[in-house]
Amino acid sequence: MSFEINQGLFQFGFTDNHAILGVRPDADFNTIRKRYMKIARRLHPDTCPFDDPRQKELGKQLLAKLVSPAYNQFSKENERREYELLLKTMGDRVVKEQHTMRLHGEAAAQLRTAGNFRQLYDTLLEERVEQEYESPEKALERIGEISELNLVYLLRSRQGSAPPPPPPPAKKPEPAQRPTPQPKVSFVDKACDRAAALAETQNYASAILELKDAVKREPNHPRCHGLLGSMYLKQKQPKLATPHIKKALQLDPAQPEALEAKKELDKMGGTSTGKGKTARNSKGGKKSDKGGGGLFGGLFGGGKKK
Repeated sequence: MSFEINQGLFQFGFTDNHAILGVRPDADFNTIRKRYMKIARRLHPDTCPFDDPRQKELGKQLLAKLVSPAYNQFSKENERREYELLLKTMGDRVVKEQHTMRLHGEAAAQLRTAGNFRQLYDTLLEERVEQEYESPEKALERIGEISELNLVYLLRSRQGSAPPPPPPPAKKPEPAQRPTPQPKVSFVDKACDRAAALAETQNYASAILELKDAVKREPNHPRCHGLLGSMYLKQKQPKLATPHIKKALQLDPAQPEALEAKKELDKMGGTSTGKGKTARNSKGGKKSDKGGGGLFGGLFGGGKKK
């Protein structure tokens, strides 16, 4: 069962865990934990109030695929810090791309131009949190509405208290031929494109955060692993790069980012192990470097143990 949300921060390919749990973007962990426990009791098949088997199964799926993963992101300190950094980056991006963002709900549009937006945000959020998981069938709709509020809240927080001018009225589209449907781009493909763009500005740390979130969604995506391995190499972390490059080439032997990263990794391995040379032992003798192959030799071939 797939849960796809295209409103609010989700439209930028960002998983809005605060919206999934129904908490403010600046909520502390104790608040997040209490909210998670309340939702878990509501959705868990042993404690949920749903009599309809379909509702009970949908609640179970929501808990397993959305709510618990969102809470796990906050419960581990390292992952929580990474997520907070990614959220900050997303806030900066929202400011730059505010003219392209889409708002579907009236509440978010109202918050967009409100004077005291912080007070209004709290009121609108509270109203939607109360109903977020009342009906499993409407949960995704409620999460999308909350994420729209979070999107506008992040934008307004970075712009200051003055409301921005309202957007110009949309022009009615002229009658035209029906456009050819474009192939749908997946969340992971979008994340890979964003990571590649970040790498061009040498923002490797943010690129790694994008890719780590994406690879959790789709563990067998060759380009995601290839890029992640390449980013770790840029950060001088060959040990972290190696398994991702290996995985990428297992999934797609012609994956370009992985092949390029493997060349760089082989060079690094050859330098550190003295590939093709001999090393002197502590007694002054020579010890041959048989079965070499650099840091990557043990993963992609090389001599066998006898």
